[in-house]
Amino acid sequence: MARIGGRSLWLAWPAGVLCAAAVAAMIVLAAPGIPAAVSFVGDTLRSATSTPAAVETAPAEPAQDCRHLYSQPLWSSMVWSPDALLWQRRTVALSTSEAVAAASPTVVVTCHWRGSAGRFVETTVSTVTPEGAAAVSTTLAAQGFACTADGDTTHCARTTGDVVEVHDLRGDRWVSSTLSGWAPDDYAAIVASHAFSGG
Repeated sequence: MARIGGRSLWLAWPAGVLCAAAVAAMIVLAAPGIPAAVSFVGDTLRSATSTPAAVETAPAEPAQDCRHLYSQPLWSSMVWSPDALLWQRRTVALSTSEAVAAASPTVVVTCHWRGSAGRFVETTVSTVTPEGAAAVSTTLAAQGFACTADGDTTHCARTTGDVVEVHDLRGDRWVSSTLSGWAPDDYAAIVASHAFSGG
């Protein structure tokens, strides 16, 4: 076999032996991990083809701040509304002192948006007991709200002049919104959806 010009046999043989030794050393070091690697690959393939077990999930926690109550489009439209100012606080629902007294809610957050010329939108998210939720529904119906049940959600609404009041109750959550002279598209439905899902 012809030699390649410029190659030195006395350097090539030791380099080849060192490379072979390095490969052998890596194989020896990797050998203990082979059973674990085979087991990992097998478990991964088995779990990919098996039916996942049902996992119980805890109820979503209510949103603790105003930002998590709004979808991105609604949040942007509120923030960029002329003269809009957000005041985040923890005060009871604005519109129905009788329902508040009957339910004794624990307020999570209240988002009050003040606009120009006295316009405002306010939403209060509270937690209530099952008895408190029933008391809210009864009180609102007695005050002339139109209340309907949709699955596990009770929806009550009333319009007086340019003031719209909307209340949604599901589980331990009460979402109360009052819109005065300012009615962003689907406002009450969006904040209720985010409040029930934890934002």
